[in-house]
Amino acid sequence: MASANLISACMNIHEYQAKAILRDFGAPVSHGAPVLTPGEAEAAARALPGPVYVIKAQIHAGGRGKGHFKEPEAGEKGGVRLARSLAEVKQAAEAMFDRTLVTVQTGPAGRKVQRLYIEDGCDIAREFYLSLLVDRSTSRISFVVSTEGGMDIEEVAHKTPDKIVSFSIDPVTGIEPHHGRAAAVALGLGGDQAAQITQITTSLYKAFVAKDMAMLEVNPLVLTKEGRLLCLDAKVSFDPNALYKHPDIVALRDENEEDPKEIEASKFDLAYIALDGTIGCMVNGAGLAMATMDIIKLYGGNPANFLDVGGGASKEKVIHAFKIITADPQVKGILVNIFGGIMKCDVIAEGIIGAVKEVGLKVPLVVRLEGTNVDLGKVLLERSGLDVIPADDLDDAAQKIVAAVGKGTV
Repeated sequence: MASANLISACMNIHEYQAKAILRDFGAPVSHGAPVLTPGEAEAAARALPGPVYVIKAQIHAGGRGKGHFKEPEAGEKGGVRLARSLAEVKQAAEAMFDRTLVTVQTGPAGRKVQRLYIEDGCDIAREFYLSLLVDRSTSRISFVVSTEGGMDIEEVAHKTPDKIVSFSIDPVTGIEPHHGRAAAVALGLGGDQAAQITQITTSLYKAFVAKDMAMLEVNPLVLTKEGRLLCLDAKVSFDPNALYKHPDIVALRDENEEDPKEIEASKFDLAYIALDGTIGCMVNGAGLAMATMDIIKLYGGNPANFLDVGGGASKEKVIHAFKIITADPQVKGILVNIFGGIMKCDVIAEGIIGAVKEVGLKVPLVVRLEGTNVDLGKVLLERSGLDVIPADDLDDAAQKIVAAVGKGTV
């Protein structure tokens, strides 16, 4: 179902930004510096202890080390490279910068590398996995730890689920020493390393709560040959509903890593997430939007987006939503599914009519309206002269739009 594949609308940041936050809360991270041009790489490396350096592509996607570049001049190595001299740092930076990196999370289109992170290297003895997330089943923050660091946690869960341990934190007490001991046992750490993991779990939990994170993943968390635990990578996303409290986090936003349609939608307070299907959806209410995408999948179609116009959208908001959907070249049909409570169906109809008159309609449009002022809304659409396909209910609407997209007509 579509809801299982929905990408989170949380705000993401780059690895170097995430590590700066973790460092502020006392978590151990390597020394490093971001670079915005290839020419800055050598100077950034010169400021590090060396003699081994790591050059990391900074994109909002995982699997960088196993990824590949589209351009042959970038070389066969992935988006994480080792260098043993300043000359090698410069060479790697020039090869990677402004190239398109493709990973399992970017899709075939990949992401252009416009930032690099030059980091001090370390000798790794063991790799672990550690993350924090909000467990919806318990409404608590949970830790997920595994001895299988450096691997995709989904693959570990599929092949060796017994190697994943999770535990939640009571919000009343917050994190306590026994949580650190639980992580130490799960990772097979003792002595000084057990004390270190207790300090790390405490730091990460405090950062997670203080910054209203939605997810914090350290993969890998490494044990160096010197016996030191280190957060070697960090992936962080934030709850979008709490960003108003954190202007410092909002300032870290990199719009180059976001879909332009999602950026445009955010300007009009529209909840929009681009997907990879061909049927554009405009719905009011997140639950109804998820159900709409699911039933499109049920009848063999694929949604091109998640778009929730909200419970009390204006005519202007509907027009902007329609424009964003039609601006996507992969959209071959549009389904509008509105249940009017606070939202009035006649307002939706006026918005659709206004948008079509302004931007035109080149693909099939199925409209299902129900609720407040539904009869007036249907009359407005009928009298508009637009080529709108009416639907009686959601089931009928989904079948009609899938058929229209598949055949070019109903």
